[in-house]
Amino acid sequence: MAVQITIRNVSEEVRNELASRAALKHQSMQQFILEELERIVSRPSHEMLVDRIRQRVNASGRSVSRETILATLDADKKYDRR
Repeated sequence: MAVQITIRNVSEEVRNELASRAALKHQSMQQFILEELERIVSRPSHEMLVDRIRQRVNASGRSVSRETILATLDADKKYDRR
């Protein structure tokens, strides 16, 4: 069952930007915001994602040292400069 949500104290700047984005997609602001909310909740939050990664690392019994991670990042940066 659908419920109603009211958001108070939205600045005029934010409201205008939402209206503009909705218009670009030929949608009402309500339809646009509803799709954005559905998109947000369809993906895990950063916290949930980090928790899943930690669980997988712990379950694998493997670990990568900080030095290895930093060396790999450094190597990637050097590769990107080519």
